Amino acid sequence: MQQEQIPLEDFFKNPEKTGFKLSPGGKRISWLANYEQRLNIYIRDSENNIEKRLTARTDRDIRSYFWLTDDQLAFFQDTGGDENEHIFVVDVHTGDTKDITPFEGVKVDLIDELEDVDDAIIIGMNKRNPEIFDVYRLNTITEAITLIEENPGNITSWITDHTGALRLATTTDGVNTSLLERTAPGQFRTIITTGFRETLAPLFFDFEQKHVYALSNIGRDKIAIVLIDITDAHEIQCLFEHPDVDAGQLGFSKKRKVITSATYTTWKTEFVFFDSESEQRYAKVKSLINEDAEIYITDRDKAEEVFIVRTLSDRTLGNYYLYHATNNTITHLANVSPWLQANKLCSMEPISYESRDGLTIHGYLTLPDSGHAPYPVVIHPHGGPWARDVWQFNPEVQFLANRGYGVLQMNFRGSTGYGRAFLEASFKEWGKKMQDDITDGVQYLIEKGIADKDRIAIYGASYGGYATLAGLTFTPDLYTCGVDYVGVSSLFSFMETIPPYWAPYLEMMYEMVGHPEKDRELLAEASPLLHIDNIKAPLFVAQGARDPRVKKSESDQIVQALTEKGVDVLYMVRENEGHGFMNMENKFAFYAEMESFLSRHMQSKKK
Repeated sequence: MQQEQIPLEDFFKNPEKTGFKLSPGGKRISWLANYEQRLNIYIRDSENNIEKRLTARTDRDIRSYFWLTDDQLAFFQDTGGDENEHIFVVDVHTGDTKDITPFEGVKVDLIDELEDVDDAIIIGMNKRNPEIFDVYRLNTITEAITLIEENPGNITSWITDHTGALRLATTTDGVNTSLLERTAPGQFRTIITTGFRETLAPLFFDFEQKHVYALSNIGRDKIAIVLIDITDAHEIQCLFEHPDVDAGQLGFSKKRKVITSATYTTWKTEFVFFDSESEQRYAKVKSLINEDAEIYITDRDKAEEVFIVRTLSDRTLGNYYLYHATNNTITHLANVSPWLQANKLCSMEPISYESRDGLTIHGYLTLPDSGHAPYPVVIHPHGGPWARDVWQFNPEVQFLANRGYGVLQMNFRGSTGYGRAFLEASFKEWGKKMQDDITDGVQYLIEKGIADKDRIAIYGASYGGYATLAGLTFTPDLYTCGVDYVGVSSLFSFMETIPPYWAPYLEMMYEMVGHPEKDRELLAEASPLLHIDNIKAPLFVAQGARDPRVKKSESDQIVQALTEKGVDVLYMVRENEGHGFMNMENKFAFYAEMESFLSRHMQSKKK
């Protein structure tokens, strides 16, 4: 039976409505929706039910925003993908919008929304020094910016307590991390110092403001959620740990001052509850929603009586609901992408295989609803590389499956969530054992009769783009073609052009990837640019001109070298994009070109 072909735009256009949030007092509800092909903020007053568009951004989507008060919102936006986000404030009544951090070349981070303060937030800015972030109190009404703490030079994150007081900081010298207590302005006391291989990541203070909940793998392989004493960082209590995977997020109720739940991800994300009220509420919400999907409570009002609920699955971007706890009722707010029907999309199934040196590699396999094995397959390694693929709707995967391709996503060594030993197994293994894990996944599919050995492509973004180039370089007979999206072509030039605010982590990068001088031979062996004579499969390269992470020069140099060698290379550059295309028209162009490219090279057997 022939699979119904869904229009490309339906996979990659902006959601109909998404990002629902509640104002602090619950008077208004907000969401993101399209205006002039860009995501903008819309609001609805709960009293009169009147909806209106609040912003009119036409250059870039608004992707991140939050409520300040019932009458004021704030959102982040950069310029053309340069990742130097500024904070813009919007008046709910007038729609007046203003950049209140209008500093060229400066990146702003949110440290604390100060939920109980109506006119201020705490931010980090690299205004004084592009490599480090100082802490400021920003008045969102007067726009006054007051320095709270100047970064002494090595602090990489700041932690406030529940009152908004700046209490803790973390530092790095590149390989060692210290947790500091701020004892007075400009004065810090070291609580504990750990190597970068160990994790001790503070989450938030307990409700007595004495101890801190943290993610920790000190003395264990998998990250656990613990409560630590900040006098000496000793572990008071282990709240949760899992034998096979790292612990994830920890939730709490600010109103009731209790810990509510934790998450962990095997092949799906699961919840562990510490609080009966939260567990019962989750069960009630689940019973009211008739969906085979993961369910998340994504927002709530201050009174914790009204909640925003989001559903997600492998075959849909899901729905948003409004749940009223007082009367246990739920109201449907929106289908995020109503033009996509789950029953016409493909199931993402868990898969695991053994690497050549004995590691278990977990991943996901999505097969098309039409055709039969052996399928043409696209190997799709994730970016990061210290990240992981999860069971969720992935528009790229569904698009490729709809076009008749099987798609393999694998969490190769170094992927997060599988413990310290699995992470460390990736150190200085770019293009080597990390790439072997990808290759072993391809061979597994071939041996099982799932993949057609003569029709296998590789496609990835960022580190996945590097893995694409490495695959074509170091296993040139394995792939029919490749698509490199903002990928690294030379480990030497990549190290030389990292963003300035990554500088504190440079020594760690040297340990995890390799040092340009001490490990020169290693990096040379793993840099596709230095082995282009091996590459013979056709290649499609896509790049954002304003990318601050993987500079355009990374793509320019591999394209130029291969063109001079006579390899078939297609190159797409977008001047108004950064590390990945965000604007719809650019996404449409990229995926249309990728579809055409794959069709040309995958429809017939390799010669």
